[in-house]
Amino acid sequence: MEKIWLKHYPPGVPPDVDTGRYRSLAELLDDCLGRWHDRIAFRCFGQGFGYARIDALSRAFAAYLQSLGVKRGDRVAVMLPNLPQLPVAVAAILRAGGVVVNVNPQLAPRELAHLLKDSGAQAIVLLENFAATLQAVVGTLPLRHVVLAATGDLLGAVSGRLVNHLVRNVRRQVPEYQLPDAVPFVDALAAGRRLPFVPPALGPDDLAVLQYTGGTTGAAKAAVLLHRNIVANLLQCEAWYRPALQRLPAGEPPLTVAALPLHHIFGFTVILMLGLHLGGCSLLIPDPHDTTELLKQLARHRVHSFPAVNPLFAAVARHPDVHRVDWSALQLAVGGGMAVQRATARLWLEKTGCPICEGYGLTETSPTVTCNPVDGAGWNGSIGFPLPGTELQLLDDQGAEVAPGRPGEIAVRGPQVMAGYWQRPDETARAMTADGWFRTGDIGTVDAQGRFTIVDRKRDMIMVGGFSVAPNEIEDVVGTMPGVLECAVVGVPDPPAGEAVKLVVVRQDAGLTEAGVRAWCDAHLPGCKRPRRVEFRDALPRSAGGKVLRRELRDAWP
Repeated sequence: MEKIWLKHYPPGVPPDVDTGRYRSLAELLDDCLGRWHDRIAFRCFGQGFGYARIDALSRAFAAYLQSLGVKRGDRVAVMLPNLPQLPVAVAAILRAGGVVVNVNPQLAPRELAHLLKDSGAQAIVLLENFAATLQAVVGTLPLRHVVLAATGDLLGAVSGRLVNHLVRNVRRQVPEYQLPDAVPFVDALAAGRRLPFVPPALGPDDLAVLQYTGGTTGAAKAAVLLHRNIVANLLQCEAWYRPALQRLPAGEPPLTVAALPLHHIFGFTVILMLGLHLGGCSLLIPDPHDTTELLKQLARHRVHSFPAVNPLFAAVARHPDVHRVDWSALQLAVGGGMAVQRATARLWLEKTGCPICEGYGLTETSPTVTCNPVDGAGWNGSIGFPLPGTELQLLDDQGAEVAPGRPGEIAVRGPQVMAGYWQRPDETARAMTADGWFRTGDIGTVDAQGRFTIVDRKRDMIMVGGFSVAPNEIEDVVGTMPGVLECAVVGVPDPPAGEAVKLVVVRQDAGLTEAGVRAWCDAHLPGCKRPRRVEFRDALPRSAGGKVLRRELRDAWP
């Protein structure tokens, strides 16, 4: 496909980026932690954590890991929420030459066991709140070392003890556990300060991160992300965000809301790694589901950037305290991870004055593939243009490029595309072509300017009487209905027609009825797209990254 999108790039955005600028993430970390040593890197619980402190702590922890025998290519799992211990652990693992295995702290024991066995992680850093989960399976794992963090570890003697008492004894968020061989995080840091640290030789093709997919269609598998993949993607995002970043007052470092989980690839690359590279500050939000507390934190700062998923944007925009935040400094609201719905985008713009700029990415692409211009008019329902250095094409089921104007499966080629799936050559062969194209499984279209739009996931398309029905289209229509908080659509077996449309609704207005929903659908949707069944739920099942787990909604069909 001709790169027609390059003609429509915003002024100042280059067609490509210098992916050789850093040989590894460790080199990038050495650079930014030294260059920005006078700045604040993270804020959490009212405290600032400077670049110089993150540098010293991560060096100490890297030395400790090396003393355990962790060397280049060894996998170390990180099972932490958005606390200062997470960037320290991640930076230490990368600087020691290890491989970060990002783990969702909310995993069930069975899921955790699968990730740790599959990755072959020899060590794990986790919060004590989740120690009972590890205890349930630790005897079956190849783990040799466990480092146990507490919430208040890095908050100072007085504040740390107070926070730990609150978490353990007042909120009772630490279930009983027994991990007798676990080493406290603070003890590991103390030991590391007395140990030598020897930076290993790392190159672009060394493994940096094993990032597990959400497992929405089966057992989670890991994307093999090399140092060059993540370096390339954060530089691509930096180039794309440049028009918005240039609007910041001179000398004012960007402050980014870190409400997305940093163990998810969206938060890992776009908030954690890009934020450090830019010399910015990330406002760490350990529990983004507590919207009241989130808005209290936002009200204390000049926020410049807010990457989020649709449910988070919606929760903030609908909250009665949204007006207590001064949104005047907000220059960038990037939506990803799932489709941003029209109703959410409209309400967010009304409440904050900053349009949502929707992008698109996948675990396998580090993650960002496309994005709308950050100096544009706002949400338009598309996923925008390919990022600098990124190629897209639309393929049919046989792998041939589709005719112009026709929908097809989106295939991606670029420096951010993974090396393959960890220890799954068959899966890699199905997803990757010999010449480097990754088949995403998403169905899309492209317009005359090179702007792409997602129709839906290939496996989520619903066949009703021979017609292909896209769940996203129905969700967008129902999502604008008064009284609907959010919704999801799946296809379920219906022998006469093939499949039927099932609609699951979360009510904002308790008075919303099935009859009302059906009347709305009758007025706005053609017959084949109207739901055969309407179900109300208190919440939609989601993955760690915020994606709706459609499989669980299908499984509930009688």
